[in-house]
Amino acid sequence: MKVLVAGASGAIGKQLVPRLVGAGHSVTGLTRGAAGAEAVRALGGEPAIADALDPEAVARAVAEVEPEAIVHELTSLSASLDMRHFDRDFALTNRLRTEGTDHLLSAAQAVGVSRFIAQSYAGWNHARTGGPVKSEDDPLDPEPVPAFQGTLEAIRHLERAVTGAEWTTGIVLRYGGFYGPGTSLSAGGEHTELIRKRRFPVVGGGAGVWSFIHIADAAEATVAALEHGRRGIYNVVDDEPAPVREWLPAVASGLGAKPPRRVPRWAGRLLAGEAATVMMTEVRGASNEKAKRELGWRPRHPSWRSGIPEAVA
Repeated sequence: MKVLVAGASGAIGKQLVPRLVGAGHSVTGLTRGAAGAEAVRALGGEPAIADALDPEAVARAVAEVEPEAIVHELTSLSASLDMRHFDRDFALTNRLRTEGTDHLLSAAQAVGVSRFIAQSYAGWNHARTGGPVKSEDDPLDPEPVPAFQGTLEAIRHLERAVTGAEWTTGIVLRYGGFYGPGTSLSAGGEHTELIRKRRFPVVGGGAGVWSFIHIADAAEATVAALEHGRRGIYNVVDDEPAPVREWLPAVASGLGAKPPRRVPRWAGRLLAGEAATVMMTEVRGASNEKAKRELGWRPRHPSWRSGIPEAVA
């Protein structure tokens, strides 16, 4: 297929573009400027330059490429996320998930794109009731903490818009927490260093369940979804969701670091805010059974237990 990847020079784009090219697809990477364009060329794709928040620029770029499929991987995340001001730090990413998604869908419809894949998230956004692991059919959080509200609404917008586009096959991929090259859980990455320096504590009982995915596995699942996924939502996570009290000490041990400190919930809320405390104590993980069953995909790193230590070494 002729594929347009929006966000081609980002962490997952750098994994995705070479895999698409290797699978025989013709790939154009949408990027904002010259540096991104050079990165796309180095990955084996052809660049198209446009600001994703400029509807006319997006329409022109898509019309020139005339892709058969679009993969929307646009985010704008700071290297140092302030959990006390979560929605503020996600403001630009939220615009890309709302306005950017709408611009890409409008341009895609104009040229008759047959498949549209978009990035979402499987993490803190599920309802914090019931069992520890959620499927794609389980509801998102109906009452998120205030710091999450704007970001969760942006995720809802993206998922509704993409899966509800009747003129194309709209697929949403809820990726787990990334680790591996170009992410915060990599050699020298921000979270790796926080864990190494014992600045990433277990809050309360550490009951929050996290789902991870190696960024290369996420890219391979994206290729599978592009080639034969059906309309709908897929969780793209590894096989072993785990509570913070389990995965965080294990990662610290793999780094040769001291065990993480433990702080009571009230102290976590005071120091890092309610959003961070909820993530450490209440969030649910995600099941990858649907993605494995329908996409024929299996993560090469089935568990964070071996995958993260290898990635951060």
